[in-house]
Amino acid sequence: MQRKKYMLTLTELKTLLATPQRIVITTHHKPDGDAMGSSLGLYGYLIQKGHHVKVITPTDYPTFLHWMPNNGDVIIFTEQQEAAARLVEEASLIFCLDFNTLSRINELGELVRASGAKKIMIDHHLEPEDFDDYRHWDINACAAAQLVYDFIVNQLQDGGLINKDVASCLYTGIMTDSGSFRFPSATSEVYRIAANLIDLGADQSKIHELVYDNSSENRLRFLGYCLSNKLEVLRDYNTAIISVTKEELAQYHSITGDTEGVVNYALSINGIRLAALIIERPDKVKLSVRSTGDFPANEICKKYFNGGGHRNAAGGAAEKPLNDVVNEFKSILAEYKEQLIA
Repeated sequence: MQRKKYMLTLTELKTLLATPQRIVITTHHKPDGDAMGSSLGLYGYLIQKGHHVKVITPTDYPTFLHWMPNNGDVIIFTEQQEAAARLVEEASLIFCLDFNTLSRINELGELVRASGAKKIMIDHHLEPEDFDDYRHWDINACAAAQLVYDFIVNQLQDGGLINKDVASCLYTGIMTDSGSFRFPSATSEVYRIAANLIDLGADQSKIHELVYDNSSENRLRFLGYCLSNKLEVLRDYNTAIISVTKEELAQYHSITGDTEGVVNYALSINGIRLAALIIERPDKVKLSVRSTGDFPANEICKKYFNGGGHRNAAGGAAEKPLNDVVNEFKSILAEYKEQLIA
């Protein structure tokens, strides 16, 4: 897609940020650690500059992220639609973090599109939509939080304002989206950024505990149920699938965040190259797909399930019965058999 002619330059953006602005920060629906870490990290920086800032999420997000600094100031669109709409309409700048197409923020997307505010995208996903006025985008970055760090330190040259709160949020985003620094995207540069954030006050041990060792009993029992009763291993394709009905979600009183990370257990099985968590939600069936090496999880999601993402971590959705989606996913595997058993 050809870029629109007018783009906000970095110099122009710096000029805008030199005086108080009305700023909205938003991120994708069902925000994860990177979405909230990058959003609250940027929020913590901008309020030090004297701007009027609000973070608006399209939906709720996991309770194990509620500890983050300034979380109490977040507006959830589905719970405060009128207030959120007013803030978007009045904004002079809108920062769009960890997403690059407005459909990723649901009904909030059309409000952002209609707003007269300048839109700044900070993201690391493939194929951005052409709605932004300024873009800080790198598909090789391990997290949006890494790009927010780079935006503050290298583009705005304002690293002195990364205090403990900002550092803690950005560290959370980098830690979660890099799989606790085990994914290939966790380069030596990412480690250097993480080390600097620790030096600036991020307590890495405490952050890890708050994010990963903070499960409810229901969440653990749900995980156990999935692994014991719902895990299907297809050795002919080095693939593992976990499918969950909406009744099973209700049985374990599942809340936002309870399914996060479940697919990684399937991928951790020896020899498995592709894993999928397929969940029946009230409106549609959602897929969370993970892979190892160079297998293109994002290609499957884009080609067959109206989704996309990164090569090794992608998602999609389908408006079909759960069993039909599971069977369709299985039927696709034959097309990729050579890559899966290589």
